Amino acid sequence: MMRSLWTAATGMVAQQTNIDVISNNLANVNTTGYKKSRAEFEDLMYQNLSIAGTLNEGGNRLPTGFQVGMGVRPVTVHKFFSQGSFQNTGNSLDIAIEGQGFFRLNQNGEDVYTRSGNFKLDNNGRIVNANGYPLQPEFTVPQETANLVITEKGHMAALDKSGNELAAADITIYNFVNPAGLKALGRNLYTETDGSGTAVQGTPGDTNFGTLAQGFLESSNVEMVDEMVGLIIGQRAYEVNSKAMTTSDSILQTAINVKR
Repeated sequence: MMRSLWTAATGMVAQQTNIDVISNNLANVNTTGYKKSRAEFEDLMYQNLSIAGTLNEGGNRLPTGFQVGMGVRPVTVHKFFSQGSFQNTGNSLDIAIEGQGFFRLNQNGEDVYTRSGNFKLDNNGRIVNANGYPLQPEFTVPQETANLVITEKGHMAALDKSGNELAAADITIYNFVNPAGLKALGRNLYTETDGSGTAVQGTPGDTNFGTLAQGFLESSNVEMVDEMVGLIIGQRAYEVNSKAMTTSDSILQTAINVKR
């Protein structure tokens, strides 16, 4: 009975983590470039009361064993980098990556990566994100610019009213062997880890690299219906583990009352 109390408690803790992850997905359903996460679990150790294949007193081998599980624990929160839907903004500084890849930004001297392409201009004319981190390689839009054109291959040109090119640069994007291994920093930013592998630089449109779409933003890849279903399942699983704990407590109370 005491074992069932602890086992049910691990189930409640696991489902709380599950609901936490789902809640974060739902909270970021309108966050540009957000990638959904999924909590994953594994069973805990087993108490082995008898092992399958051992000999019994009659000399016969047991066909099955006698194992009692000790519960569950969260093992990882996996982030999925599937493509989100596109939103047409018409803003020349909004850029979406169609396919694989990340933009590289400079955060106080360190390289960080993002899928969010809602860029802006700072007071010096540099292309930056909402937190002021400049897009790499840096590009300064001249003050006389009347139109900014970005091709799907990443060529960026600032044009004057007559269509003459004032400045130009090429946007490079980056990919990882295991994007799920990236460390999320918040603010739509990621940094590489030993699990993700080293960033690989590429040109938009190359093999294993997506193309760019100017005037579009990539929406979150969260599917609200799936998350709501997962939330209901998680809630019911939490309730049934709570019920198992209550039942174990009642049985334990009955055993205590026997002596009385």
